[in-house]
Amino acid sequence: MRILDEARDLVERGVREITLLGQNVNAYHGAGPDGSDYTLAKLIWDLDKVDGLERIRFTTSHPNDMSDDLIAAHGECTKLMPYLHLPVQSGSDKILKRMNRSHTAESYLRLIERIRAARPDIVMSGDFIVGFPEETEEDFQATLDLVEAVNYGYAYSFKYSTRPGTPAAERAQVDPDAADARLQRLQALITQQQQAIQHGMVGRTVNVLFEKPGRFDGQMVGKSEYLHAVHVANVTVRAGDIARVRITESRRNSLAGELI
Repeated sequence: MRILDEARDLVERGVREITLLGQNVNAYHGAGPDGSDYTLAKLIWDLDKVDGLERIRFTTSHPNDMSDDLIAAHGECTKLMPYLHLPVQSGSDKILKRMNRSHTAESYLRLIERIRAARPDIVMSGDFIVGFPEETEEDFQATLDLVEAVNYGYAYSFKYSTRPGTPAAERAQVDPDAADARLQRLQALITQQQQAIQHGMVGRTVNVLFEKPGRFDGQMVGKSEYLHAVHVANVTVRAGDIARVRITESRRNSLAGELI
């Protein structure tokens, strides 16, 4: 299989982590080697068997394609990292319908519950659009409520911009100043959650895949299982090494720690 062959080739050249990419990567499927349906979960389990490959991630996903076997893989496959980017866009069912999204806020939240039941320590990431045409303050509050319920470790948020010729462009547009204010409120909440999760990492031990030297002599920077950037001072590890690190400090967008 071409993807597995490529993975083996990358590992032979020193790669330790692979990210499976796609606009809707968890919808991946096709005929497997034995003729049966071959899903993303099956691909992950085959990658799990590749000697020398230490970490697997995938992005971006759609809520409607988080299958039972993929959720189970998060709880059972040790090489699949405890981080998941699962965009929702809005917490308002009315706005989700306007966006032509087939999920609801409730179905999304129930899905998060199932994923966390499989992997309690998983860090969630999401995407949001504020100021979508016809979005009211009540609709926006529903988005804030969903964010509060999920507690994101990361999230990307944007203000809607008109695309001529689309159905949304013909609907009532949100006042730009109101949309700006909503975006700032949403980003403040997301930042608060991100910082709280990072602060909660202090004192914990994580596995860091080191990637490159830091800004200071002897400093190396890498990523934890949870995708947090981690800085460690006065070390002799090399790029590509994975080492246990005790987190000692939470910074604005990164963590600091020491080898153990």
